Formats: sequence, structure tokens, C-alpha cells
Amino acid sequence: MSHKLRVGELQALYLTEEQIWRTFTTILTTRSKKSATYKYGLLKAMIENLYQVDDKAVVTYDQLAYSFAKIYWNLVIHHGLEQGKSGSAVVNRLIEIQQEEGIPKDITFDKLDATIQVKATTRIKAVMKTNVFGALYGDTQGSFYAFDHKEETFQFNRAVLTFMRKYQLLMIDLVNYHMAKMIEKLNDVPHINYLLEKVESIAKRSTLKPFERVLLLYFDNRCFYCGKSLNNGQTKTHVDHFIPWSFVQSDQLWNLVLTCSHCNTSKNDKLPVRDYLSLVVERNEVLLAHQNIVTQNQHLMNYKEAKMVHLYDYSIQNGYENIWLPG
Repeated sequence: MSHKLRVGELQALYLTEEQIWRTFTTILTTRSKKSATYKYGLLKAMIENLYQVDDKAVVTYDQLAYSFAKIYWNLVIHHGLEQGKSGSAVVNRLIEIQQEEGIPKDITFDKLDATIQVKATTRIKAVMKTNVFGALYGDTQGSFYAFDHKEETFQFNRAVLTFMRKYQLLMIDLVNYHMAKMIEKLNDVPHINYLLEKVESIAKRSTLKPFERVLLLYFDNRCFYCGKSLNNGQTKTHVDHFIPWSFVQSDQLWNLVLTCSHCNTSKNDKLPVRDYLSLVVERNEVLLAHQNIVTQNQHLMNYKEAKMVHLYDYSIQNGYENIWLPG
């Protein structure tokens, strides 16, 4: 009964890629005996926080619960999709908040007031302690991560962390596909493609305006790529994911830059030429120098230059080989 554990210690410090693949194959298929989508939700939350770990490969429960709450708010409240009988605790907590606050169903998680997001994160964290952390820990025989309910910390096995970064795009596609397959069985929907579209979009933020305001506080309103001024009243300011969102799967201040519409559109889902990597690293050093941002904006938490470089290299390994240069 691993889901009842309050502490789970790592049972294997060293794993080969073959061993990790074998375990992933088990937990992503019916050989894992879970009847709800929790395991996929946790895997998606883990992927979203791969570059938010500290030097000990640790993330907090709050970080994972925020991602988990966002995923299920958008699936359950926004899209009205059933998550299985054993998923009722998450569903009930979110419906309670929706009713308490009188929130329309068309409101996605990122548009909720920050206090409501915190409320959802706190309540979902309690559910994860009971039903999620221990369950997936059991499915992996304790080899993928350690956890501690009292300290509220989650520690990746470093071999698994490296593996998930190396094969991140494939992990995203596999988790989304199998999550959609399970939701298809739990809901009366016509095609899996319909659900894949929903599952693939649930992590994406609909507006990056809050990040734009922070960046404008410390940098000139110029395009990061071509240098064009964005203050002339004719050129609209855009915010771009330096490493494409389709790979990162999260919105982090250290990966966002101000751009003109032309560069943002032409770059699309491509990786910038490597020359810009040193520029974004230098830009992030400026952000880190402003300690008030670091303390007030959690999106800079645990940022390191080495992570940015690894993320760039891992994205190339994951197939982002169509390198973009501004025209």
C-alpha cells in the first residue's frame, strides 16, 4: 500500500537507460493498475519542473501541486472531462473552489486570481499526499524519486532527471497520448485526437502579459533578436519562449524575451542560433542581480546558467535542429 507512505526513500541510485525505459513502459500502459489519470498528471507536473530543481534535484510539493492543479482545473472545470472514480478527490476539491468563488467554466487556471490559484494548489497538495506521490512511487518500485510529506519535498533520482531531460519531447508525447487514451475510456468522446488537443494544451498559459510587465521594468523595450525599438507606437511588443514552449512545457521568466511581431512569427517553434544563448544568459544575470525579482517572482527560483545551456543542448537532441536566425 505505497500510497499510504509518508516518506519514500530512493531504492536505486543508479539506473541504466534500459531500466528507466522498462519502468516508463510499465507505468504508461495497462500493466500499471491505476484507474485514474493521476500518474499522468504527476508525470506532466514532473516534466514541467525538470529545470526548477535545486542542486540536490529537489522540487517542493507546492511547485508540483501548482502544475497538478493547473492540469486538472483545465481538464475538469474548463473542459468538463471525467478523470475516473478514484480521481473524485481532485475533482471534488476543484468543484468546491469553483462553486465557492462563483467561477465560470470558461475560465482557465492561469486567468484565476492568484489567491484562488494558491487555494487550489493547497487543497490539491493535500490530495496528492494521500493519493498521488506514494502511488507512482510504488509503480516505479521507489526507483524514480524520493518524497517526504513532513518536509514537503520531492527528490528526483538524478539518473531519471537526466533521462527525462534527454528524452523530454518523447516523454511529453507519450504521457499526453496515454493520458488521452485513458480519458477517452472515461468519457463519451468521438476521437482520441479530440482529447489529445485538450491534453496537449492544458499546461500552456494563455497570456504572458505579467512577464512582459516584469521584463519592461528592467530592460529597454527592444526586440531581443533584431534590436528594433518597440516604443514607436507601430510595433507591438510580443513575449517569446527562447527555448520553444513545445519543449519546455512551462513559462519561466528566464526563458522569456521581448520581441517584435516579425521575429516572434518567423521564429515560431524554432531554436535561435547559439549566439543568442550567451545573450540570454547575460540577460538572466541582470535579472538575478535584482534580488527583489528573485524573491518575489518564483519563476527565477533555482535558475542556473548551466541549466539554460543544458536545456538548449537537450532541445537539439530532441529534434529541434531547424536553427533560426532573424532576417
